[in-house]
Amino acid sequence: MPKTAIIYDSVGDNVKRMAEMILIEFQTQNAACELFSVTEFPVDALTGYDGFFIGTPNYFGGMSNRIKKLIDESVKHYKKLDGKLGAVFCSTGIIGGGGETAIMDVIKAMLIHGMVVQGSPVTGHYGVLAIGKPDVRVEKELRVAAQRFIALLHKLVR
Repeated sequence: MPKTAIIYDSVGDNVKRMAEMILIEFQTQNAACELFSVTEFPVDALTGYDGFFIGTPNYFGGMSNRIKKLIDESVKHYKKLDGKLGAVFCSTGIIGGGGETAIMDVIKAMLIHGMVVQGSPVTGHYGVLAIGKPDVRVEKELRVAAQRFIALLHKLVR
């Protein structure tokens, strides 16, 4: 069974709550998944997972420094993450405040590793974005994003 790591950074509770919503959907779908704060996730564990959902708060239009540190350290596993599945979610303070550029920063790193990133015509196109505290819309989009991720992961890992 494919295994996913949900890795998040959350100064407040917004991104953490989003990560927990994703975890609930994985559990509902009986999909193997583990939840980690970025400070608890060792970079050497990256190769032990088939997929990654990474959550970051928006920091000046980019990912948080702790998510960036994980990505910087992931260079030691360059080419070893090729073909693994990735997805990103983010919380930002305001519409137009840089949440989508923060998501794209993480996606760019995933693509450099050779990872597969699925866009979405039914949720946030690049990844689910909360404006402040995750609301009913965000919960629904995270549920759909997790379902789509799980379906694609099963296609990729046979």
